[in-house]
Amino acid sequence: DFGFPFKSNKLFYEEYLRPRGGAGLLDPLTMELLPPLEGLYRKDMEIPGLWQRFRNKPLYRKLDGVGGVLLSHAHMDHSGYISFLNEDIPVLSTAITAFITKANQDSSKAGFDQQVCYLSPVCYDYPAGWQQMACLGDKKKVQRRFYPMDIEPQGFCPEATLFWEKGFWERTRNQGEFIPCPLSSYDDSNLKLWCFPVDHSIPGACAWGIESGSGWIIYSGDLRLHGKRSYLTEKFIADAARLKPKALILEGTNLRDESSFSRGNISEQEVFDNGLKTIAGCNRLVIADFSPRDIDRLLTFLQIARDTNRRLAILPKDAYLLKTVGLLDTSIPNIATEDAMVIYQKTTAGRYPDLWQRSICEEYQDKIILAEDVASSPDRFILCFSFFDLNELPSIDPGPGSLYVYSSSEPHDEEQEIDFRRLRQWLKHFGFNSFGLHVETNGRWEIPDAEKGLHASGHACAGDLIRLANEIKPELLIPIHSEHPELYLPHLEGSGISVTLPVTGQILEL
Repeated sequence: DFGFPFKSNKLFYEEYLRPRGGAGLLDPLTMELLPPLEGLYRKDMEIPGLWQRFRNKPLYRKLDGVGGVLLSHAHMDHSGYISFLNEDIPVLSTAITAFITKANQDSSKAGFDQQVCYLSPVCYDYPAGWQQMACLGDKKKVQRRFYPMDIEPQGFCPEATLFWEKGFWERTRNQGEFIPCPLSSYDDSNLKLWCFPVDHSIPGACAWGIESGSGWIIYSGDLRLHGKRSYLTEKFIADAARLKPKALILEGTNLRDESSFSRGNISEQEVFDNGLKTIAGCNRLVIADFSPRDIDRLLTFLQIARDTNRRLAILPKDAYLLKTVGLLDTSIPNIATEDAMVIYQKTTAGRYPDLWQRSICEEYQDKIILAEDVASSPDRFILCFSFFDLNELPSIDPGPGSLYVYSSSEPHDEEQEIDFRRLRQWLKHFGFNSFGLHVETNGRWEIPDAEKGLHASGHACAGDLIRLANEIKPELLIPIHSEHPELYLPHLEGSGISVTLPVTGQILEL
C-alpha cells in the first residue's frame, strides 16, 4: 500500500491551500508527506536539482528496482500516493480493486496527487508568458500496469475489458489520448505471493503474503470479522496460520483505549434491522448518509427501500461504481432492471456536464429523477446524500418531519467537527429529525444510546484483532494503521508472539 496521509496532510493544507501541482514532487517531499526515497517516484515530476535537497535527510534512501506495489484495497488512505510512483512500477491487487481505482478516477476531477489508475505526464517548461518554470500537465492519459491476482484477465467479459481499456464511452479529442495498459497475469517464478480475499467496507479488499528468506510475511490490510463476508476473513486466518509466518503486519484501527477490548462491533444485519425500524416509522422524505464506495451499506438501504415501498435514489457517481463492480460481480443489482433504485440528477450550472455523468444519465435515462419528483412524493424516496449534497435541499424543499439517517463514523478531526455542526444547522433549518447522528457532549462526539446500531465499522474490533493474532500466531507482530499500537503489548503478553512497534524510517530485520 502507498496511501494518502490524511492526518499529516491536514497539518499543513486545507481546501484552498494545497500542494502545488506545478512544483511536482517538491511540496510533498518538503512537507514530509512523501518519504525521501530516490528512484521510487515519477521522473517527470522531478524539478531540476530536486534530490540534492534531500540526500542529507535522515530518512533518505536510494531505492531502485522496486518490483511492484501490493495494494490491499482502493480506499485513498491505502492507494492515493500511488499517484507519485514511477509508472514502471506495477500494482498488484484484486481485479475489483483495480476497477474501483479506475472508476474513482474516471468520476472525479483527479488532481496531480490523485492519479492512481492512470496519470497525466508532465514536462518541466515555461508556461506561456511566464518567467517561472513549472511541471506542466498533458491532456494525454497513460494507464498504469495492474496485475489482478485473484482472476485471470482472460476470463473477463468483453464489457469489462472495454471498460478497463477505454471506459463506458469513447473519449473525445478534446480530452486527449488515452493510452491503455491491458490487464495481464503476473508471472515471477522467483517470488511467492499469496493474495487472501478479506472482508472490509469496500469490495475487493485483500490481505497479502510474501515469502522471504526468513519465512512468510503476512500483511492484513484493513479487515473485519463482523461484515457480510466474514467467511473471507476467517479463511484468511486459517490459511495464514498454516504458513506459520515469521511476521504479521496487522492493522489496529479500533484500538482506541483499554475499554476497546470490552466493545464488540455492530453487524450489517443489525444495521438493516435498526434502519428498517427507523425508516418504517417515517412518512416524509428520508436521507441516508453513509460512506462512499461502501456497497454493502448501499445494498442494505436498497433492501430497506424495497421493504418500505420506497425507491433508493443514488447519485451518478454511485451508479458508475455499481456498474463498474457489476462487471466482475454478478451479485450487484442491475440499475436498469432494479425497480427500487433510481438516479438523482443534481442541479448543475455547466452547459456541458462531465462526459461520464452524461453517459450514465443517458444510459439510465428512464431511471433519472429530479428535485421536483422528490418534492412531489417525498415519502416514496430514500436519498443517498452526504453533508456535501445538502445544497440540493432548497430545490427539494422537504417538509418538517423529514428524517436524516446517519450511518457512518464519528468526526475524526476539527474540520469534520465543524462540518457536523453545520450539518446540524441544515437539519434544523429544514425541520429534519435525525437518527444515529453523533452529539457533542463534554468535548466528545457520541451517538445517543437510543439511536445506536446504524453503522457497522469497516475494521475488526479490538477483541477480534487479538483473536486473529493468536490464531495466525506469527513469531513477530508489527502493528500499523493505529493511533495506539502499544495496546497490543499487554494483550499478547505470554502468547509467544513478539510485538515490535514500528518507527518511521527504521528498518526491521527479521
